[in-house]
Amino acid sequence: MKKTLAVIAILCAMFAAPRFADAAERCPADAEWCPPSAGPALTWTAPLCGKGKLVAQPYFTYARGRGAFDDKGHYKSYTNGERKYQLLEQVVLYYGITDHLEIDGMVSYMQNYRTADGVDADSTGFGDSILYGRYCLIEETKVLPCVTAIAQLKFPTGKYQKAGLDKLDTDITGTGSYDQGYGIILTKRIKPFIFHADAIYNLPFETRVDGVKTKYANCFNYDAGVEYFLPKGFNLLAEVNGFLQGDRKDDGESVPSSDVRLLMIGLGIGWSCDKVQTLIEYQRVVAGTNCDVTDSVLATFVYTF
Repeated sequence: MKKTLAVIAILCAMFAAPRFADAAERCPADAEWCPPSAGPALTWTAPLCGKGKLVAQPYFTYARGRGAFDDKGHYKSYTNGERKYQLLEQVVLYYGITDHLEIDGMVSYMQNYRTADGVDADSTGFGDSILYGRYCLIEETKVLPCVTAIAQLKFPTGKYQKAGLDKLDTDITGTGSYDQGYGIILTKRIKPFIFHADAIYNLPFETRVDGVKTKYANCFNYDAGVEYFLPKGFNLLAEVNGFLQGDRKDDGESVPSSDVRLLMIGLGIGWSCDKVQTLIEYQRVVAGTNCDVTDSVLATFVYTF
């Protein structure tokens, strides 16, 4: 169950990279080339949405499990008819307080399905929610990238305990902990490419899961993406996303082999104009420990009020 919880938390936290609908307003004043796009699916982008702007972005993801990486990083495919898949819907809102300060929020809802040992189970529910604050430290120049600092707080709005015996853990949609996180985001335009990267360090607070004092280890997200722009508003993109977390502690005792590592790659195509950006991306988990191995398709679009 803990492995499934960790992977759900990872994906929920990662699927929240902001995009902006008005390309003219988010570009530096001296920009010679600044095409609009939805950006990578999971990698954050450094430019903010702008003072007084409210941006809404829904995400729709279908993820299907093929197997799992064990605590040694060895891949084991599902056997005996076992299946696991998930439908994940998320909405992210971004609001510009000033041109350099932004507040964002994410909520998620998921439908989980699993078949194991001839038993079928499915559940629906809200996942954990995240509040973000972002501040632009450096505007992009001909030499320097755009640099933005990020702080985030995860709220345990998903179910994390009292799993139903007949639900095969499909009803567990969160971790139960408040997590604070801090990081940095970089974006640089070099025609016809735009490069993005981020690194975020998260510190979970201690919580109780089914009466057990649980302290998840600190974790580290790292992401990198590149976009290549084509004529007629199209662009191609590729990204790499990673997650690292050590062993958790139950009642003060370290639980061996409970660490989680994950490496995912994504390839996508987008179409954009100044007012609308769209993206569809294929994602695949390619390495890890104590995590599900999934193939996913994500679609998103951006709307500015």
